Amino acid sequence: AGLLWGLAAYGLWGFFVFYFRAVAHVSAMEVLAHRIIWSVLFLGVLMGFRGRWKENLATAFKPKALAMLGLTTVLIAINWFTFIWAVGHEQTVQASLGYYINPLVNVVLGFLFLRERHSVLRWASVGIAFAAVSLLILQQGTVPVVALVLAFSFGLYGLLRKIAPVDALVGLTVETKLLLPFAIAYLAVLGARGERAFLTVDRSTDALLLSAGVLTATPLLCFANAARRLDYATVGLLQYIAPTLQFFIAVRIFGEPLYPVQLVAFGMIWIALALYSYDALSRRRRVVTKTG
Repeated sequence: AGLLWGLAAYGLWGFFVFYFRAVAHVSAMEVLAHRIIWSVLFLGVLMGFRGRWKENLATAFKPKALAMLGLTTVLIAINWFTFIWAVGHEQTVQASLGYYINPLVNVVLGFLFLRERHSVLRWASVGIAFAAVSLLILQQGTVPVVALVLAFSFGLYGLLRKIAPVDALVGLTVETKLLLPFAIAYLAVLGARGERAFLTVDRSTDALLLSAGVLTATPLLCFANAARRLDYATVGLLQYIAPTLQFFIAVRIFGEPLYPVQLVAFGMIWIALALYSYDALSRRRRVVTKTG
């Protein structure tokens, strides 16, 4: 079940770039606000059908759970905004780099916080990824901020959601509710200034923004369910399904440029992921052999 949840989550995230390119004419902050508002409504209906309002409220009043969900709320808001901005500003290639790096960030986080022990091959893959990012910084003279923000914000988000004492649906509902006042306030300010895109541009834009809740909540629910059922290293193994789709779409369909130094860096990341995958599969075979 965890594997299926993970495949669904990362597959949806991979194709999500088409949606954000379609709403690129809307500011990233307004798209983020709509993601939050419509996610709250969608999740509220879902919670109602499942009769879990009492559990939701009870969780919100537990100090430990609320503190942890407060942190995950900040992290997911940062991640959402960065990705929306990147796709809208033709930075999808760099965004995909961030999600390629993320599985290797998960290795480090699993070691530091979950006491997961890793092999020499796994640490070698982390070292190669670090070298790839260093190469980009040295050759381009700038830090790949988008990639690093996406990698670390989502890595920390997944770590906290794995250990949070709440299930996927309840946790996501609380997170979006915590963001709701800020989203409403921002849209109110935009409306007062006459700068709001919703209900002022065209019907297709309105429909796209209204669908943000379903499109946002569905892969996140899949991810949270996967994270709670799988060890964190396996979650990292599945992670690069999404950036592979994003990279292909960015280069082959969106026509974003791919510079030589970026191609070298991506090649190093792919080698790192190949080593990581080989190690993970080898471990899986040994476990199956022992238990079989």
